[in-house]
Amino acid sequence: MRTVEHNGKVYLLVKQSGDSSLVRNPETGEEQYLPNEELTVSGDSPLAVAAERIPGASRRVLTAVHSEQTLGMLVELDERGPLAVRELLGSYDLCESDLHGVVGELRAAGLVREADVGGERGYAVTDLASEGLAELR
Repeated sequence: MRTVEHNGKVYLLVKQSGDSSLVRNPETGEEQYLPNEELTVSGDSPLAVAAERIPGASRRVLTAVHSEQTLGMLVELDERGPLAVRELLGSYDLCESDLHGVVGELRAAGLVREADVGGERGYAVTDLASEGLAELR
């Protein structure tokens, strides 16, 4: 499968014939025929374009979270947070190094931010993370 552009919009090329091509809108899933002479190859990854059907916040959660443990941390921070580092270490089966590794990945993805929790360093989810988790729920 390839990607094509028509009037500035990227489509997935489903089938091509002599005069026209069947294309799929990656956002809606709707298919339509468009004239070949009005299409240009975009060079975008068809799989990346297909992923655009998933809302952006959910895509960020799905691509940033690589384990159930990391997903669980994100869910807990969303439901209970913000939480102090001391609380996180005492409540979950993570050593300090593992905790900071998980939180570091989530911070790099823009899903977790540092927070002051009762005068202690802690973490909270970002609005993007809350939105993405809500979409997934």
